[in-house]
Order: sequence, then structure tokens, then C-alpha cells
Amino acid sequence: MVNTLGVAVVGFGWMGRVHTQAYARVPHHFPGLPVRPRLVAVADEVPGRAEEAAGRYGFETATRDWRDIAADPRVEAVSVTAPNFLHREIGVAMAEAGKHLWIEKPVGLTAGDARAVADAAAKAGVRGTVGFNYRNAPAVAAAREMIAAGEIGTVTHVRIRLFSDYAAHPDRALTWRYERERGGSGVLGDLASHGVDLARHLLGEIVSLAADTAVFVPERARPAGATAGHARAAGGERGPVENEDYVNCLLRFASGARGVLEACRVSVGEQNSYGFEIHGTKGALFWDFRRMGELGVSRGTAYQDQPVATVYVGPGHGEYAAFQPGAANAMGYDDLKVVEACHFLRSVTEGTAHGATLEDAVAAARILDAMARSAAGRGWVSPA
Repeated sequence: MVNTLGVAVVGFGWMGRVHTQAYARVPHHFPGLPVRPRLVAVADEVPGRAEEAAGRYGFETATRDWRDIAADPRVEAVSVTAPNFLHREIGVAMAEAGKHLWIEKPVGLTAGDARAVADAAAKAGVRGTVGFNYRNAPAVAAAREMIAAGEIGTVTHVRIRLFSDYAAHPDRALTWRYERERGGSGVLGDLASHGVDLARHLLGEIVSLAADTAVFVPERARPAGATAGHARAAGGERGPVENEDYVNCLLRFASGARGVLEACRVSVGEQNSYGFEIHGTKGALFWDFRRMGELGVSRGTAYQDQPVATVYVGPGHGEYAAFQPGAANAMGYDDLKVVEACHFLRSVTEGTAHGATLEDAVAAARILDAMARSAAGRGWVSPA
């Protein structure tokens, strides 16, 4: 028997659309899932945006006030895709109203915000899934299995990068993303949070770190009205960029492995250049998000001059089989969110965690907070 679950989306920018499309696609890719999402309501404070979303995707109700969704008994689960500074208020309110949460990272501006949402969900007995989507790539799943099986020996060191050019243009509008009060720690919460999750997911806990940050575009123009995505605002009144464009961080793992994590939102010439290089005592693994279905693998007994092979992931790696029948058929970013939607719905129906959880968000936020403390001049710090 297949049941329906009333779902809502709060915040309908690009990510709200991605969540909505993932809900629509879940039954196609995971037909055995015993629940089907029903698009009940959408909320966005920008005039006309929620109504447009309802007309395009079939939500039953559109509103400008997310509190209407918290009070709606038809809604059993909510996607929180609003800006970071609203995550805590909306997440806690939805949990207290008994709504299950699929919430985007970083779940607020600080570890305290993430902790508040996690505690509210635990107290209310609702499930929480977090948007750390890159861990859902089948190649990442394959890498995790190989590391756990010892196929590259004991991991010695890792390098994780997240470079993007979305903020490189000096005329990008001074939106909430660049304000400390509303955007938090800038590129730390935006891109480095994904890197931290990948590090923990693949290699375990981080016990200490040392970080450095920088702002490379110190001023931007204020937008004249509502914005979406990374709009430009040339000629407007200029204001200061208050949070980080760039971070690099040295990591020490509980396993004894060492790491380097580097993230930047103003990297000219880099478009979604995300990936990792993981080295072990017997081999290495290499992954680039832009070639998502490929995993570079070096393993064997040669040590010196040991070759690297390209493995094309396929059925048997992560959730690949739900999308393609054979290796080397491409998957895309939105597919990773469909996997995430499946994890969320399974968590709700089975009552057990699947995928990234609110506790993962808390752990990642503690590490991001530690990066900020370290960059402020405190040297090596512990995220505990």
C-alpha cells in the first residue's frame, strides 16, 4: 500500500524549485518507496513568487507567510529552502508544529542555530534531513566503501576543494549572502560546509584545525529590489562585504589523517570546481564533481609509479541504478537531490535516519565555527 505525505516548500528561489522537482521525480526513480509526496503548500515573501510556483508545479495553496504552513494540518513535512538567517526560526517552528524537516545546509548561521533546530526536532519526534547533497554522488559512495574496506590502505591525507565564481564579478548585488547578520560566515557556511560534510562522511571526525580567511571583493552595490540567485546591481549604493570570500583550513582527523580544505566563491575561471584527493598507504582516490560519474583509483602493491585508473560508476554504486542502467551514463546535480528526497521520505516512513541528518549539520556547524575562531587569531582549535 502506498500512502501520501503532504509536503510544503518554504522559500522558492532556485533551491525551492530543486526540492519541488525532486518531490515530483521520486516516484519515478524509487517506485518501491511506500509513500508519495503531495504538494500541499508553497510560501515565499516575494510578491507573486509563491503563486507562480503553485501554478507551475501544482501546489494546492500559495502564501507569502511561512507561518500559514506551520498552522496547516494538511502539511506533514516541510522543505526549508529560505535564506540561512531564517533557518533557525522556521526550522524550530515547523518542528514544534510536528512537521518533518528537509532543510538546506548550513541550518542557520552558527552551531547554536543548528543545535536549536535539532533539539526541537528531537523533542517533537520528527525526522530531519539536511541538504548535504554531494555525499549522494555514486562515486562518493564508492569511495567511502573502498576506504572502509582498506583498499587504499590507511588514509594519510586528503585535499578537498570547493571553488566557484558565482561572486567573482564585482557588480554582484550586496544581498543577504554578504552580510554577517543574515549570511553568517560567508563561504564557510555556503561552500565549506559541503567540504566539511564530505570530510566527515568519508574519513570520520575532525578533532582540531587551523584556518585562514579573506575578503577579496570588499564592497558591492545594494540591490534596488528583490533578487534571486546571484543577480548584479551595478550603479547602486555600495556597502561593505562583511563575511568571507575565501577560507583555507588544515585538518586533523581522529584517525590520525591530515587534511586541507579550501573554498572560495570569487575564483575567476572556476565553475563548480568541487572535489577531493584522498591518499592512503597503498593507493589514492580522486573525484571531481564536474565529472561526477568518474572516480580516479590507484591501488595495488607497486607504491612507486603505481598507475591511476578511471572507474566509471554504475549500478551497485550508491543509488546509481535508480537513474541509469549501465556505467558511464551521466547523472546530474538535480539527481542528487532526488536521492536526498528519497532519503528524507524513507526517514519519515521508517522512523530511522537515512542520509545526512540534523546531527550531521550540528557537527559541521561546530567545525565551521571553529574555523572562524581559528581565523580570528586563535591558531589550532578544537571544534568540540
